Amino acid sequence: MASRADPFDIEITPELIIRAYRAGIFPMAEDASSQDLFWVSPDLRGIIPLDGFKISASLRKSIRRNNFRICVDTDFSAIIEGCATVGSDRGTTWINASIRAVYAELFRRGVAHTVEVWDGLELVGGLYGLAIGGVFCGESMFHRRTDASKIALAHLVDRLNVGGFTLLDTQFLTDHLASLGGVEISRADYEERLADALERDANWSALDHPHAP
Repeated sequence: MASRADPFDIEITPELIIRAYRAGIFPMAEDASSQDLFWVSPDLRGIIPLDGFKISASLRKSIRRNNFRICVDTDFSAIIEGCATVGSDRGTTWINASIRAVYAELFRRGVAHTVEVWDGLELVGGLYGLAIGGVFCGESMFHRRTDASKIALAHLVDRLNVGGFTLLDTQFLTDHLASLGGVEISRADYEERLADALERDANWSALDHPHAP
């Protein structure tokens, strides 16, 4: 179950979003057409331990083939469009116009980030989320090719480990995330880990500059 407040009418701003995540809550909409948002704080929080990510033999083989190009932070609008599009991997979406707008602004401010999986010039998968201190709050991911979202997640875990992050928040735990090492923890446990992570000065770009001091 999740603790959920009633829909709110106050203006959703980047500053409000950041304060909410630092308090362990996040906004959602009923569906893409809804104009209302509500706050969510799950009783059981999904996370992926950064030392517990599971790569199957088939995924490892896909990564070794190196058929895809991995980029970060180059096309936020395409990533959120992919995450918000109803398709074979989702029957509905909670990403409405307000969420698109405020997370786009967070991206411009360097708080929201993407991991993108490209096949030539075609975006075939990826994810986005917020990096605040030493926590990465994963928002959504999608795929248009087999294993594309898993490859994005594998890259994310590598990037977070290199950058000194300590917490990868997935909000909820799905069967898909559980197969990759995701677990559920209590809200109290999550809040303790979050408080510790927020004290850290992690570096999203460390993987891009491995020899920097």
